[in-house]
Amino acid sequence: MSDSVQAIPAGYHTVTPYIIVSDAAAAIDFYGRAFGAVELYRMQAPGGPVMHAEIRIGDSVVMISDENPHMNALSPESIGGSPCSLLIYLEDVDAGHAKALAAGATEAQAPEDMFWGDRFARVVDPYGHTWALASHVEDVSPEEMGRRFEAMMAG
Repeated sequence: MSDSVQAIPAGYHTVTPYIIVSDAAAAIDFYGRAFGAVELYRMQAPGGPVMHAEIRIGDSVVMISDENPHMNALSPESIGGSPCSLLIYLEDVDAGHAKALAAGATEAQAPEDMFWGDRFARVVDPYGHTWALASHVEDVSPEEMGRRFEAMMAG
């Protein structure tokens, strides 16, 4: 690697999510409407499938492609759901939640204040990925968080 090339490219973070969907072109449009995503790059294969695309949501890049069974790249629709979710911190989780629903997401959890100090909600996009939405509303010490968790579990 030359001295002028950065190991982590400018504008990227150490961990970058890469999601697989059944219709990447439509998903990119949805993420723009739901989360304000801006398309950075798209590479399409002959015949139209998106082989690789990158979108920016806030200060983070999310990579995306159409599913490709030959590469074992399957969407949540093909495997019956997704075992992971993506979290977006927003200035106003209630407004972000409403915007995602208006764009076509399905509500998984309405916004509510949580014991760890975030106002938190969850939506499922039309492609099967769960997105957690949060606004940090209170700094909570680990000790206080533990107390609140125990109180919540006690019912």
